[in-house]
Amino acid sequence: MTAFSLNPEQIAWCAELRDLADVRLRPLAEKGEPGRVNRPLVEALGELCLLEPLFAGEGSASRGPSSRAPRPASGALGLCLLRESLAYACTEAETALALQGLGAHPVAAYGSVRQREQWLGPARAGRAVAAFALSEPGAGSDAAALALEAASDGPSSWRLTGEKCWISNAPEADFYTVFARTTPRAGARGVTAFLVPADRAGLVGTPLDMLSPHPIGALAFDDVRVTGDDVLGEVDRGFRVAMTTLNRFRPSVGAFAVGMASAALDATLAHTAERDAFGGKLKDLQAVAHQVAEMATRTEAARLMVYAAAAAYDRGEPDIAQRAAMAKLLATENAQYVVDAAVQLHGARALQRGHVLEHLYREVRAPRIYEGASEVQRTIIAKELYAAHTAAQSGAQPGAEARPATPEEPTA
Repeated sequence: MTAFSLNPEQIAWCAELRDLADVRLRPLAEKGEPGRVNRPLVEALGELCLLEPLFAGEGSASRGPSSRAPRPASGALGLCLLRESLAYACTEAETALALQGLGAHPVAAYGSVRQREQWLGPARAGRAVAAFALSEPGAGSDAAALALEAASDGPSSWRLTGEKCWISNAPEADFYTVFARTTPRAGARGVTAFLVPADRAGLVGTPLDMLSPHPIGALAFDDVRVTGDDVLGEVDRGFRVAMTTLNRFRPSVGAFAVGMASAALDATLAHTAERDAFGGKLKDLQAVAHQVAEMATRTEAARLMVYAAAAAYDRGEPDIAQRAAMAKLLATENAQYVVDAAVQLHGARALQRGHVLEHLYREVRAPRIYEGASEVQRTIIAKELYAAHTAAQSGAQPGAEARPATPEEPTA
């Protein structure tokens, strides 16, 4: 099924990515240990040039999966097509790719020349694993309430003390983008982003036993020293680093969800077309046929919204925060619905270990929480709607109401 305005070349590229994920990446994923970084898988993503779009400049022609031709889509839309295609065939590969991008994108966008030279080459090649360390035990959705303290230790020098929690790729990442409070009681305006290598003295990580199969851990900072050379962007402007990174990746989280929903839908079509029931095939029951139609319609709607948000991001439109929030909200909620409905139509067999739906059932829950829970996305959407309404009532020029969320606002 085609969607949005994808051209034949883009559609063929997505099919190539699905095949690549199924043939080259899935075997590596199956050899991995749940809850651990699968380094051979990350390195394979690098060798296949699939990590390049995460770090290439907007609109650049990174090389495709064969490393012989330009990708037919770049920017946020290209990233969405990449994530959706990988998620359809191998969620582990998609997740490894996404986590690498989330952790290293701040370095690509805000890092110094020295930071980029040291870390982006290995990250792009899949030899250095990155992580995005924003959440804390007491600051998940309210990211502006960060408590990890960066106490001044002289000119351009700080000591980090505190905790991070629910950090993907921790404690096995090679470097972390860490957000810490450099100015007390300043809310979002007192947060600074730091690039912290994993071997920095005083940094200790602990794995967490989570339902999600990818690695998640906690980080403890015991007087970890950082300097101006470790700052990403500007001091006290780290919340902007976090928000621009999240806005960059939120539509593509929706693409991940669309990929999972599409895989569940196709599995359901195959099962209901072949399964004998009540003197015919399961698909002949109107209740079943209508359920499948609903699954397909919702998934296509989610796909269209994800692509539209990504295209708006690539055009530089000002209302990307609202569009990204809508795309993530609709796509992740829909994926939960579709996978659950698929399990119901398959019956007990879908809950057996090793079944594609058993795997998707475990994978699909987390995206409704990370990178801004569904409730946070609704808050962002409502804030933008009321801001637009207020602007319209005040007689602002058409289009003036379409403003992005202020990066200092607590919207993570």
